[in-house]
This record gives sequence, structure tokens and C-alpha cells, in this order.
Amino acid sequence: MRQVIIIGSGPAGFTAAIYAARANLSPLLVASSVETGGELMNTTEVENFPGFPEGVMGPELMAKMQEQAEKFGTEVLYQDVTELDLDGDVKRVILGNGDVHEAESIIFATGSAPRKMGIEGEQRLSGHGVSYCATCDGFFFRQQEIAVIGGGDSAMEEATFLTKFASKVYIVHRRDELRASKIMQDRAFANEKIEFVWNSEVADVLGGDAVTGLLLRDTVDGSTRELPVTGVFVAIGNDPRTHLVHDKLRLTEHGTVWVDGRSSHTSVPGVFAAGDVVDHIYRQAVTAAGSGTTAALDVEHYLAARGDAGLPEVHASEIDGLADVAEDAA
Repeated sequence: MRQVIIIGSGPAGFTAAIYAARANLSPLLVASSVETGGELMNTTEVENFPGFPEGVMGPELMAKMQEQAEKFGTEVLYQDVTELDLDGDVKRVILGNGDVHEAESIIFATGSAPRKMGIEGEQRLSGHGVSYCATCDGFFFRQQEIAVIGGGDSAMEEATFLTKFASKVYIVHRRDELRASKIMQDRAFANEKIEFVWNSEVADVLGGDAVTGLLLRDTVDGSTRELPVTGVFVAIGNDPRTHLVHDKLRLTEHGTVWVDGRSSHTSVPGVFAAGDVVDHIYRQAVTAAGSGTTAALDVEHYLAARGDAGLPEVHASEIDGLADVAEDAA
């Protein structure tokens, strides 16, 4: 039986693994069989992660995190978790291949998934012109006119990246102003290949076997018109990956896993959560990494408490006590 199993391979999962491994907890990290590395695997240049003044490519950053976790003794398993049994002192993780792994504690760090528009044409043409990853699929749209849906930083980043391949990139946004940070807005506004389509929402994605255009609805007067494009990149946000813990862990009104204050303690003793699956506000690689640190330290203290009946379990109301644990782990 393991002391801790970490589910998720993004910045939160691998940072938790680094700390847990350095604490001699011999963590097992279960990474997805197809999506190892989290959302940063779909990101181009990361400019705001501390320690990389020249920026770093998202996949490279995740590779370094995994290398560091494995250096200290983390075992990485490339399988998909299909079910969790969180009742009792022994937690069970059931994998797609039928294997069952047991642990005294779980760190749930499954991150988030790209949000979909929920339109019939989007689902039908997914993979046939509709994409959620510019770095994955941008190359296939060389010298074509395409559209990016959204108004946040992700949409601006996707659109700017896609100008390397496309002849023209439309940014379709339902409002008349962007949510993106100023630096990301400025880059998009300055790019001559980008054209903004304001006050517009996607009513349908057009095409038979491939995308031929968008049916847009004006959010002001309700009128519709077609925008001829051959590719559609959806960048309207993300939803936490909580399908494994519905009816098992308490969730917040935002759909994220509830944790006790600044800690990583969930509603089930021995189960901890970190990263975007608990964070609907910041959703940054560096905050996810910090959250993973918290989870590993919480696990270390939890396991110590199980070995000494006189040591109480720590919750947010006792968060000051974690400072001593952090010093010991440093």
C-alpha cells in the first residue's frame, strides 16, 4: 500500500510529487494515458513562470517538472483513473486496465478541461476544423482564414500564435471589450493579421465533412450572418475535471472541489486537492504549483498524525502550524 497517490500531471500534481518524494513518501503519480502534463502542454511560450526570464515553452516546463519529480523518487504511471473509492482509511484508485492501487492518502490534482460552446455543429465537426488547441492543430491551417472564439488571455494567445500559420484570424467575442490582460490585448490589436468581430456569438458551426464557416448572432440586435472560415479554435475558458469525485467530495458553487480555507483538506479525511480543480479565480501555473506544495505538506502532516494519536489533524483554522512543517520539508 502506498502512502500517497497523486492523480493528475499538471503543475500542481508534479509539484506535489516533488515535495512528497523529498519527504520520503515514495509517491505514485497517475498521469493520463493521453493528456500528460496538463493544460501547459497546449501552451506556447510561458513568460510569467518565475525563473525563466526569457520565457519557456509549456511542454518544456512540464518535462522539467516531471524530470525533477522522478529524480527524487516519484513513480509515474501512464493510465487513466476510472473510479475512486474514498471511504475508510484505505483509499482505492481503480485504473482503466483493471489495476487497483491502495493508499493512505490521495492528492486530487486533475486540473481543468477546455469549455465547449455546446453547439451541434461544434460537436459534429470537432477534429474536422473545430479545435481547442492552437499549438496542436495550427499547422494544419496554413494560409487559411480561421476564427478564435473568446475574449480572455487564452483567446488572445491562441489568436496571436495562429497568425504564424493562417492568412487571417478573426477573434469573435460576445461583448465590445475584452477580458484579457492589457499586454495580451495590445499584442492582438497590433497584429495586422487579426480582425475583431465584436458583439457576436456563435449560433452554429457550418459545414458537412469540414468547417466552412460560422453562423454568428449579433448580441445587440439579434441579427445573424455567416463568417466564412475553415477553422474554429474555441478558447472560452475551462471547467474543473471533477467527474471522478461527484457525490464523493464536496464541491463549491463554481463546480470546483471544496477545500478547507487555505489548506488542501477536502471534505473527506485523507483526500487532498490542489491546482485548477480547486481554483476558479487565478488558474495560473505558478498558483497551481503553490497549491501542490500545500497539498504535499498537508499529506505529510496527515500521515504523521496517523502514526501518532496525540497529534491532531490540521485544518485551515490551524494553518499557522504548517509553517513548522514547511521549514522541516525545505
